[in-house]
Amino acid sequence: MSAAEQFERAAVLGVAVAEETRRLLKLHMVADEAGEDGMVLVDVPYPDAAVVTALLDVAAECFGERGESVEETRQAALETLLDLAGFDGESQLRSG
Repeated sequence: MSAAEQFERAAVLGVAVAEETRRLLKLHMVADEAGEDGMVLVDVPYPDAAVVTALLDVAAECFGERGESVEETRQAALETLLDLAGFDGESQLRSG
């Protein structure tokens, strides 16, 4: 397999991970619970929570994200994934 093929497959996998994270968060999002800053806390129940945790750990490793705690590292990976999946400042997850 050539380097170009490996890069293409990695890109497809990255988009798939971002989209699955987006799908799971949207599935469990409650729009009425936005904070004053427009941020939404999403409570993802088991077993979907285990999938999201695994996706964030893989993303953190892939992106080289680091934080003072595991939670901070996962949050940084989540922000990057949401950017890749198209959840920007005007998304449903951040709208007030």
